Amino acid sequence: MKIVVLLKEVPDTYTDRALNLETGLADRGASDPVVDEINERALEVALAYADSAPGEVEVSVMTMAPATATASIRKGLAMGASSGVHIADAALLGAGLGLTAEVLAAAIRAQDADLIVAGNQSTDGAAGMLPTMLAELLGMPGLTSLSSVTIEPERVSGARASDSAVMQVSAPLPAIISITEELPDARFPNFKGIMAAKKKPLETRSLADLGIDAADISASRSIMLSISERPPRTVGVKVTDDGTAAQQLATFLAENRLV
Repeated sequence: MKIVVLLKEVPDTYTDRALNLETGLADRGASDPVVDEINERALEVALAYADSAPGEVEVSVMTMAPATATASIRKGLAMGASSGVHIADAALLGAGLGLTAEVLAAAIRAQDADLIVAGNQSTDGAAGMLPTMLAELLGMPGLTSLSSVTIEPERVSGARASDSAVMQVSAPLPAIISITEELPDARFPNFKGIMAAKKKPLETRSLADLGIDAADISASRSIMLSISERPPRTVGVKVTDDGTAAQQLATFLAENRLV
């Protein structure tokens, strides 16, 4: 079985984030880049299954990111993945969800994967749509936002929680799944893994390698119409309880269309 885990490099969640007001893109230089934690948990799901079936499961990590993201995918190799695919092309700068899904789908097809594992949403864009878009493009069943996962040689299953129930869902392989933060924390790369990662195969692919014409991708881009800096917070309304506090609160909520 071959499992492909999608990794995304994001700005460090523990630092302030900023937008470039000229391009409308995230200012990647404003904080240190890290592998998104939810993707590390996704990799742990794949590696835990590989540990239970040694020699029978190959785990590969894949990312679409600038050329500078090599260290992030090497971390996935150090954690235990056996190979990596890094999609890097200058024409992908500012790619939206549609273009990202199209490119990742082309790369996944070339891998002939049995299972694709992703996080339910990234900590920077937080769109939560990419796994579903990939399932549609690849023609695979998609089990999204799983809070538990069971992988078998021919099937994958798990639990998906909603506001009123917990659903048990399953699908035959090949399939794509996305997981939530209820899955276990990822393992830490040890010294042996870090040294071994330097020798593991890491393939860098461009749009041309994937058979995608860079001249034709403009139609797949999101269009930024305008951007402005978030205004500073205004002073809040202070309510003094002189016997009419409840009425003041109700009036405030009504005026701001909160009730």
